[in-house]
Amino acid sequence: MAFASFDANRQAAPMSEINMVPLIDVMLVLLVIFIVTAPLLTHAVKLELPKASSELNRLEPERIELAIDAQGQRFFNGEPVSREQAAERFALAGQKQPLPEVHLRADQSVAYRAVAQTLADASRAGLTKIGFVSEPEPR
Repeated sequence: MAFASFDANRQAAPMSEINMVPLIDVMLVLLVIFIVTAPLLTHAVKLELPKASSELNRLEPERIELAIDAQGQRFFNGEPVSREQAAERFALAGQKQPLPEVHLRADQSVAYRAVAQTLADASRAGLTKIGFVSEPEPR
């Protein structure tokens, strides 16, 4: 900053520095004016808005438990059925929305033919979510 001096030789020279104090004062005044007037510029209308949840309404699909024992006997949700009856129930379940999930439990000694026929009947009925249920191996 430039300060006044009592030297007679220096008074004739022009001041080469800008005085920043008035500029800072003006900026602070403008800042205070904006801070005070900004809340007044919002035109808010008092409303009582309805409360709503943002969670999705998920419909859990129905679950069909189909078990096949070692002799090839099928059990539809615990009830013994023939292959034709299981196919009819699959066809009825294939018309529901959302499509049910099929959980297939097959004995390890059952012929693969019975499992393949059951899978074919389920896919023919339009059931695409089929899961195999098994026991985890002991460690």
